[in-house]
This record gives sequence, structure tokens and C-alpha cells, in this order.
Amino acid sequence: MNDLNPDDPYAAWTPAPALAVTSADLEHGGEVPVPFRDPEIGGTHLSPQLAWAGAPEGTKSYAITCYDPDAPTGIGFMHWAVANIPAEVTSLAQGAGAEGADSMPGGALTLPNDVRMRQFVGPNPPPGTGRHRYVFIVHAVDVPVLEIPEDLTPTVLGFNLHFHTLARGHLTAWVDSAEVN
Repeated sequence: MNDLNPDDPYAAWTPAPALAVTSADLEHGGEVPVPFRDPEIGGTHLSPQLAWAGAPEGTKSYAITCYDPDAPTGIGFMHWAVANIPAEVTSLAQGAGAEGADSMPGGALTLPNDVRMRQFVGPNPPPGTGRHRYVFIVHAVDVPVLEIPEDLTPTVLGFNLHFHTLARGHLTAWVDSAEVN
């Protein structure tokens, strides 16, 4: 792994209580299974099942992001960004990250990721770039709707989450570029 903090990707942010994030499809610290990777390396852009618990009082919605902090960009690579998930929702089904998925809760806003697609894009680390972490982060948010235009970037979502996050938790899995390229 790179020198970034593997245990807390938001260590530089204002501290927030922890949410418990789990998945039937991913093991924290384990390798991303093939079905959840990019089609170029045998996957299907299938988003994993995610669940979370432990939101504090005052949680009015959730946001989920998935990013690769090890992408050779200097700022990482955003694979998925969803905001305005209703507070009563505490899990997303496998495949909810597909464009137009019926299992995405009503009112949720999927922003274009770093390849400008409104869906989950599976991992596909560039050749020779080592082991990449894919960090799935769930944010408990203090407003029911983050008022951001639907065509803005995940970076703008992150900026807004900095000011509206009550708690956050993450699950991190990895893919080694040497194994897939």
C-alpha cells in the first residue's frame, strides 16, 4: 500500500463518529472480487452490496462514495458518488450502482464519476501502478438533501460533505495492477 493512511482516508478532515460499514460482497482489507471490477478485466461494473449502522441522532440522509486514492493522478480517482439517500435506508443492494437501477432509493442523486458516467465503475488499475485501494465511504448527513446540481463532480459533493457529515465509515478492498494487466 502507499503511504496514505489505510485505516482512515478522512484523517485530515474534522473528526466524526464512526459508522459501521459492511458488505456481503467485499471483505474489509480483502481483494475486490472479479464481478465488481471493470469489464476490461473480467468484471461487469457491478456495485457491491453495502450496509451501514450506527448513525447518530439528527441523520437526515446518507451519501456514498467510492474512490481509489492510489490512482496515479495526484488526487485519486472517483468511481462512484451518490447523495441524498433517505435516512431510513441503511443498505444498498448489489447492483444498485447501475445507471437507472430500480434498487437505488427514490430521491438519491448519482453524480457523474471521474469518467463522467452516472454509475459505479469497477476497478481497473493502470499497469505498473501497484496495489490500489478502493474505499467505499458512507456519510451520515445532517440535511435531507444536499442542494447540488446533478451535473457537478464528486469533488463538489466532497466539499459539501465536509460541512454536513455527522458520522462516516468505510470499507476498503484492493486490486493489484500486476494481477490484472
